[in-house]
Amino acid sequence: MSKKNIFYIVFFAGLVIVFYVTLTSVVPEFANRKTKTLSYVRPFSFKTQDGGTLTEKDVAGKVYVAEFFFTTCKSICPIMNNYMRKVYNEFKNEKNFMILSHTSDPDTDSVPQLKKYADSMGVSGSNWVFLTGRKDSLYNMARVSYIVDDPNNNVVDIKDQFLHTQWWALVDKDGNVRKKIYDGTKAAEVDEIIADIRKLLKE
Repeated sequence: MSKKNIFYIVFFAGLVIVFYVTLTSVVPEFANRKTKTLSYVRPFSFKTQDGGTLTEKDVAGKVYVAEFFFTTCKSICPIMNNYMRKVYNEFKNEKNFMILSHTSDPDTDSVPQLKKYADSMGVSGSNWVFLTGRKDSLYNMARVSYIVDDPNNNVVDIKDQFLHTQWWALVDKDGNVRKKIYDGTKAAEVDEIIADIRKLLKE
């Protein structure tokens, strides 16, 4: 093979690599397809149970679990958060891990209400945060970023909506929702998400 042909092969191979790197950097959906992720986290800003503000910048570089619940729930939420406490206890000393529990009832779940709930769960430190904010913003995050509810439900008047879901999303250090959506009411899937969190923390 001539030096000229070798040059052209190397040159075009380099172009392909540059094109791929550029595409995965500029177009998140393309990168998600290549890594078999489900979605990616859009910008957000919510109030925590301590009165602070949490945004997507505060979870950048961290692995985290996102769920939606409400403090007055008597059905699936107590089951979910008893299991979530298991996840919390496994990783509460891990600086690169967090749990984000968003309320689906912000009219009731004010900052003081969430603080009271967090205290009742025995949560301390910054690994597990309880979030409230605008209802439409919370529901949009559930459906578009975390896909724990059908995005088509966004077309319904927000005043007529109530989100009630047992699904959890697992987010990697790059802000991608990974692998699957987990059922937070099933012990086997809670054990699975714990194992998957350990893997993501090593990535």
